[in-house]
Amino acid sequence: MATGTSPGTPPGKQNSRAVTIIIVVSTILCCVGSILYPSWGAVFGSDNSDDVPPPVAQERDDTVAVLARSSASQGVCYGWELTDYFGYGDPVSVGSNLGDGVAVEKNPSCPRWVQVRVRVYYPSQSSESDDNAYVDVSGSGDFSSTELLRIENGLERLGITEKVLIDDPGWGVTRAAVMLPLLAVEVGAVEPATTPAPAATAPSPLPDPGSDLWRDRWGYLLAAGGLLLVTALLVTVGLVQRRRQRRKAVPAQRAGADPAPSRTPEKA
Repeated sequence: MATGTSPGTPPGKQNSRAVTIIIVVSTILCCVGSILYPSWGAVFGSDNSDDVPPPVAQERDDTVAVLARSSASQGVCYGWELTDYFGYGDPVSVGSNLGDGVAVEKNPSCPRWVQVRVRVYYPSQSSESDDNAYVDVSGSGDFSSTELLRIENGLERLGITEKVLIDDPGWGVTRAAVMLPLLAVEVGAVEPATTPAPAATAPSPLPDPGSDLWRDRWGYLLAAGGLLLVTALLVTVGLVQRRRQRRKAVPAQRAGADPAPSRTPEKA
């Protein structure tokens, strides 16, 4: 009876060949799959378009610096939290005046705190639902619910709308965070920061007031002085020229004069 194996081929060698073929085929399939995987997302709609983008590093650093100054002057911690509406686990972005990635809620370093939380919902491309964004302002127990609600409503009044949060969630949540200190003062939940008074210095001496005559009529006096100076100069020039003319006239008169008649005794 004929069998499926070649005559004269040991069974162990046939099994080894089959294993080798399986390994080669599996390797080829893995390589092809790794090459085609990036394009599968575009074909089947899995392009991560429903992921919520976090704020960029510059936005986070600038927000931390602003909140740190406000917290130092007001004695309140301020922070933000950005989450995916259906996300589980860690938030997309969190930060506060204590630094990027440091939350204020349940933080021992922040007995008083206020935080803005933004939840963004991006449905998949196959879904007919619209994009949505939700804002919630929470705080420690010494802030009333009315104060927190007024702060939350103030964010929309200052331009942090649902459209802004949907278009750019990272910028929107950090922008909302830097407005928390201002709104907390506005609703009366926090005292405004005191402006340090400048150091007292001795007043500088006043300039010499001088004479009222010189201060009020210095132009007229200066013009009169100029006229007197010009007049004196003209008089001096006139006297000098007059003296020169007189000196020239005396020798001329002497040269053209008639000789004096001789005084001879008259004959009788």
